[in-house]
Amino acid sequence: MKTLACVLLLLSAPLLSQNAPAEALDPFAALAFLEGSWEAKTQGNAGVTAGGAYTFHRELGGHILARHSTSTSACKGPANFDCEHGDLLYVYAEAPNQPLKSIYFDNEGHVIHYELSAPAPGIAIFLSDASRPGPRFRLMYELKGAILYGKFQMQMPGQGEWKSYLEWSGPRVTL
Repeated sequence: MKTLACVLLLLSAPLLSQNAPAEALDPFAALAFLEGSWEAKTQGNAGVTAGGAYTFHRELGGHILARHSTSTSACKGPANFDCEHGDLLYVYAEAPNQPLKSIYFDNEGHVIHYELSAPAPGIAIFLSDASRPGPRFRLMYELKGAILYGKFQMQMPGQGEWKSYLEWSGPRVTL
């Protein structure tokens, strides 16, 4: 009888996994719309426009979703010189069935920790931890047709309003 139960369990396992939610099998399923290389035209908080490019792709055997980004906009580096902006964003799952997390680094020395949500297909929201000192940050992506729109916003301590610091949009260049 035990042998029959084991055989039935082994035969039914593939069927059970087919009915599992996509997120349980692939924690990045809701973010698949981000994957590929994208062009970006930006509109900054001072009305400055610039171009750039970014790529979302899987790394480390598919356990990380990474965004590599460069921009022709001027930034202020440690010696207060103009430079090309570059950043890295890594999305990861700390444990199965837990919210995705992310960490951001740039060549200006910024580091931001995010938790992610995907409230609807084609939408991703990265929200910084409210317990950290200083402003909160919100990074949002929305795919509308063939154009990916992005927005980076800040919320100052003690204020409820989010203010856009940078907005951009552009088409996918490659998948």
